[in-house]
Amino acid sequence: MSISQSLLPEFDHEMATARKVIERVPEDKYSWKPHEKSMAMGRLASHIAEMPGWGTSGLTTDEFDVAPVGQPPMQGLNASSRAQLLEAFDANVAKCRAAIAATGDADYMKPWSLKRAGQTMMTMPKIAVVRTFVMNHIIHHRGQLSVYLRHNNVPVPSIYGPSADEGQMG
Repeated sequence: MSISQSLLPEFDHEMATARKVIERVPEDKYSWKPHEKSMAMGRLASHIAEMPGWGTSGLTTDEFDVAPVGQPPMQGLNASSRAQLLEAFDANVAKCRAAIAATGDADYMKPWSLKRAGQTMMTMPKIAVVRTFVMNHIIHHRGQLSVYLRHNNVPVPSIYGPSADEGQMG
């Protein structure tokens, strides 16, 4: 079995679950945050929606500079509606899934670097970009977002098992 074939079922499951959480974010709570140092709910959901795009970049390029010298720094998505969130998420997931499927085993072992103003912040194999920088990162922020939902009395969907709001998996 290829690396791509082994990653795709996990990717599909995690992205479907992330989408369920994003779908629940109430548009009238986009500015809500649990603490002054926390991301606002809308920005957190936007961050999750943009992260699959990092997998596409990680698999199809050898580096990414978040603030290239002489150019404006990367600006994160800050969606203003659920439709915009889901459109961005779905498009990024589709592109990342296609990139995962098209990547050969040897290419997963090639290094990829994240840079800021030309300075390397981190380098990792492309497989780690997908697993750590994308999937685990989304799982982490999806967990945060589910807590935001709970604090706002929004029903939390089943994630890895039944939630207090949904007594069944799904």
